[in-house]
Amino acid sequence: MTHLNQRSSDASGSIMAVALAVVGLMSAVPAVSRAEGTGDWQFAATIYGWLPSIDGDITVPTGPLGGDGGNTSVNVNSSDVLSALNFMFMGMLEADKDRWGVATDLVYFDLGGSKKKVRDFTVGDIGLPAEVTANASLDLKGWIWTLDGTYLVVDDPDHPMKLLAGARMFDLSSDLKWRLDGDIVGLPLPGRDGKGSASGTVWDAIIGLRGRVMFGEDKKWYIPYYADVGTGDSDVTWQGMLGVGYAFDWGDLVAVWRYLDYNMPSGDAVEDMTLNGAAIGVTFHF
Repeated sequence: MTHLNQRSSDASGSIMAVALAVVGLMSAVPAVSRAEGTGDWQFAATIYGWLPSIDGDITVPTGPLGGDGGNTSVNVNSSDVLSALNFMFMGMLEADKDRWGVATDLVYFDLGGSKKKVRDFTVGDIGLPAEVTANASLDLKGWIWTLDGTYLVVDDPDHPMKLLAGARMFDLSSDLKWRLDGDIVGLPLPGRDGKGSASGTVWDAIIGLRGRVMFGEDKKWYIPYYADVGTGDSDVTWQGMLGVGYAFDWGDLVAVWRYLDYNMPSGDAVEDMTLNGAAIGVTFHF
């Protein structure tokens, strides 16, 4: 097996932090009476760009090692390799009627890159000798799809808050190629060249909340926030967003910092994955 080793995170601490944050926010929510709704559906469509850093553990099969029937394990730091965005699409759609609503969020990314003379490259638990370097190329393609239902628990124009429950799908495929230059005698490799691919899809149930805090003299500025936590095919997954937005007559302009974390069962093609970075988007209401 070829093992692409990227930075993993402490999932147990993360889920506890998110859970405590949700409980804390809910305990701070005042009792608010609901304003009379219009009874009509209201929609919001958001197109946004998110360029996160990606860290994780990916297992890529490459076949048996030599004639002993064993497996080869090769590690490379993806931050040294991933450098190019081939294609990316992100969009979100929300629909609300009175207190109830539904929302869906879709992210697709296609990343790739190559690196010559990589030193952060190990075979099994053995680092490369001083006279050996690796040329590696890595391609990652992924889908992240979230679908949830919402309920407005705070109907305050200055601080609306929704509870949410739903599901998130994470699909990832990876292709890794490498070539070693130098004296590789004694290294557990079938040859100087190697390649492999892996893919995996996980589904998780999630719960969380989203809202915004309005501020400014005319209440045009606001702080959007979002947090969810879930489990299912993964051991645990959680996501958080926090930023700032401004409401125009035609729609909203918003910028947030988004953090998405997955911790998978040991032995899965994707064991751990973190996407972390800034996002900016435009929302249209109709």
